[in-house]
Amino acid sequence: MPQWSDYSNGERIKILRGTEIAQGDLAEKTGLSIATIQAAEQDKRLSLPTLMKLAAALSVDTSVIVGQQAPRRAMRQEDRTMMRDLSHAVHDTATGTPPVVEAPDLDELAKITRQGWELYWKGHYSEVGSLAAPLLRSAAARLYEQPVGEQSEAWGAVADAYRICAYVANLMGVRDLAYAAIGHAQRAAENAGDQLRQALVTSGRSWVYLRDARLPEALELAEKAAVDIEPRFSRATPEQLTVYGSHVNFAAVVASRMGNKDRAADYLSQSHAAGARMGREVRAHGTLFGPVSASTQAVGINVSLGQTGKALALIEEISKDDTGQLSEAAQHRYALDKAMAQADAKMWDASLDTLEGALRSAPHWARHQALPQVIVSKVGRASTTRLRRVSKLIGAGPAMSGFPAPTPKTAL
Repeated sequence: MPQWSDYSNGERIKILRGTEIAQGDLAEKTGLSIATIQAAEQDKRLSLPTLMKLAAALSVDTSVIVGQQAPRRAMRQEDRTMMRDLSHAVHDTATGTPPVVEAPDLDELAKITRQGWELYWKGHYSEVGSLAAPLLRSAAARLYEQPVGEQSEAWGAVADAYRICAYVANLMGVRDLAYAAIGHAQRAAENAGDQLRQALVTSGRSWVYLRDARLPEALELAEKAAVDIEPRFSRATPEQLTVYGSHVNFAAVVASRMGNKDRAADYLSQSHAAGARMGREVRAHGTLFGPVSASTQAVGINVSLGQTGKALALIEEISKDDTGQLSEAAQHRYALDKAMAQADAKMWDASLDTLEGALRSAPHWARHQALPQVIVSKVGRASTTRLRRVSKLIGAGPAMSGFPAPTPKTAL
């Protein structure tokens, strides 16, 4: 597969423009002539002012066009535009300058935040990001309008908005922005004086570390978040158990990625205990947890530990009625874990059937996931027709990037 640096500047511009933007549309967005656009794409002429205008219109850094940095994986034009606005919102609000937007009341901010989490758990990450930027600006505006001494709830709203921004950035692979947003969320949660929010942010930071392959730090933070809010089961509210259960489950996930079976088993035990105590799935503070969540996530944890038999045994116990209680994103993630377990068990066709079902039911979600490509790489003896069909859905193999072959440098 060609590397991003293998292309010429003109080829990179054309690839970034894609089929979504015609040359005429790009000319209109930049204020440049079509002839200038054509010259840039043909590597005949690319001045610095033209480069700057093209980068802004295509929602990328100039370093991406000149090949110093590759574009983000699975990012389309609308994703890049959304992430650019999200980045501006995160960094601008952190400067301490009041945003020039209307400040909704706290109830309205809470309502919008819940809408954001609903979209998130449906797997509509681009939509969440488009909502998160104005939410953060509005929450910051409310904070500045609150009287001194009455800012705790507003700080909480700001913390929630930063946390959503961090989660979107982390999923999109924009790690620097994820680190920045979760750091601002931590400060806001501390100013809110809310221990539960602080634990949620700590867990969020742990997830950023996990995606950045910083496993020891991720486990340390995940454990801290769980311990800080561990409730007494006899007195705990469903909300407290939801947050605690999701935290210990995540600690089990991190432990499994480190290959620590004993630690993972201990946290899984606590997760199942919390789920059993709840008796049903409950949504709270942007998360969903209950007995079904504990069981389905245990499948992925056992897969990570190489305990395929345990994973398949759990799958046999989980019904469609059970998974129907989960959020859409959690259902899709469970399907991928199931497909991975089947692949590890050399159930090639069953694995591809499960994977294909997830890809077809949630293409908007699947394009932000790396696991489908891993599953396909494991499947070695499936039906060739089925394998090609699934590979086409995820773009596996040489055509994965969707880029054309680069023109040989000697011909440029």
